[in-house]
Amino acid sequence: MENFKKVKTSEEESPLPFSDLPPDVVEMKVKEGSKIRNLMGFAMARMALEATRQIVFSGCGRAVTKTITCVEILKRKLGGLHQVTKVQYKTLVEVWENQGPGPQGGQTEHLTVHKNVPSICILLSKDPLDPCQMGYQAPEPPGVLWKADEEAGPEDGSSVSPKGTKRRLAAPHKDDQPKKAAQVQEIQEDTGTTVVGFGH
Repeated sequence: MENFKKVKTSEEESPLPFSDLPPDVVEMKVKEGSKIRNLMGFAMARMALEATRQIVFSGCGRAVTKTITCVEILKRKLGGLHQVTKVQYKTLVEVWENQGPGPQGGQTEHLTVHKNVPSICILLSKDPLDPCQMGYQAPEPPGVLWKADEEAGPEDGSSVSPKGTKRRLAAPHKDDQPKKAAQVQEIQEDTGTTVVGFGH
């Protein structure tokens, strides 16, 4: 395979794993090289229309993570969306071409590889969906996750800044300095090492 180069990749066409979808449902096919900004710009514009009630994001292989990212962004921006997630396997067909010296006939050698890769399809709906179906997730109102993080503090009751601001560490007490120096001296005597400097 060292002289072969992948020249084409295509995925097996399969129907969406959701029942009762309208024929004009918006389907976002996320690829490995897709730009999230472009995907979200189109998805947000379509979901802003009153007539668009549902949207499906799908991706396979290395695009699965990007598919989930797009869904989470859309849910956070719009809020109130019902979700159903389906995970399955899909077949990718890769065509490889021999880049080395071909056979004496002069015809380029091709190799076709079929790969089974994980695939994900996520349905987002403005309208309620059946909560009993596998993969259903109820909607979260906008900003609920952030408010919960801000209001929740550590168990000891101390406050935590939601912005993650830095805190200055307290300066060591002057009475602690002789103790530290004595500890360093003991280490020197025990290990026979030489300490070049001691930070305060």
